[in-house]
Amino acid sequence: MQQTTNTILMIRPINFRMNEQTAVNNYFQEELDLKNAEINTQAQEEFDVFVKKLRQVGVQVIVVSDTDEFDTPDSIYPNNWISFHQNGDVALYPMFAENRRVERREDVLEEIESLGYHINQIVDYTSAEDEEVFLEGTGSLILDRANKKAYCALSARAHEDLLIEFCEDFEYTPVIFTAYQTVEDTRKVIYHTNVMMTLGETFAVICLDAIDDKKERKNVVKQLKEDGKEVIAITEEQVANFAGNMLQVKGENDQCYLVMSQAAHDCLTPVQIKTIEKHCDILSSSLETIETCGGGSARCMMAEVFLPKS
Repeated sequence: MQQTTNTILMIRPINFRMNEQTAVNNYFQEELDLKNAEINTQAQEEFDVFVKKLRQVGVQVIVVSDTDEFDTPDSIYPNNWISFHQNGDVALYPMFAENRRVERREDVLEEIESLGYHINQIVDYTSAEDEEVFLEGTGSLILDRANKKAYCALSARAHEDLLIEFCEDFEYTPVIFTAYQTVEDTRKVIYHTNVMMTLGETFAVICLDAIDDKKERKNVVKQLKEDGKEVIAITEEQVANFAGNMLQVKGENDQCYLVMSQAAHDCLTPVQIKTIEKHCDILSSSLETIETCGGGSARCMMAEVFLPKS
């Protein structure tokens, strides 16, 4: 099984702003003293530059525009509602915020099929929303596709029962833990696994300090090392600068890149950068407005497409 792909889906925002419904447990979101229209314009500019940089190195980016039909301030983060798998399966996920549920659009799947990708079946977990049970895609799940392990930090947006169900359906072994961040001197649960952990083909970037339970921390490290991953530890301060929110993708001639925001890149130490560059090149882009208002960064903006071509 492939761990990385050269094809990603990205949704271009048209109503981007700070989402008040997600701010209740996403402590990375902040208010900007700007009108929503200005925030959206800035987000679109950051989005377009980011897409251009990805395409320049040969990453195939499928861009679908958001629609005006619903109020979808977070549509820029499609990785939370959908995941694509090598066997042709597509998973649809239950979302914590009600205004994020309308991001799930059939026409996005139709667009992907029109480009020659084959969808075998849709595995739909969205009815769990009726029970207030959530699992927000590859925000909650860090998938080691090659070794069939699903790393998951439990939270209000990542329910253990649903994680187990996903693992049974897709034949993954769950690696479960809880991750925390310090908010005003209090330890609070991190809302998504992918803000504190990134998995590449031969390495993992992870904030081990976020896993307070020593047993859980030890187990995570054991699982990673078992699969030959070099563990690159980052600090909580670096997590706050989105250094955990990265994604390894393939460009031209299968050249691998670790994609991250400018803020993430700027906060890494020279030693960390050197260690990452042993494994692959780094590609970064400024996502300041998107990160500040959305509370998510580069990784959240990219839904990896592993589907077979028909």
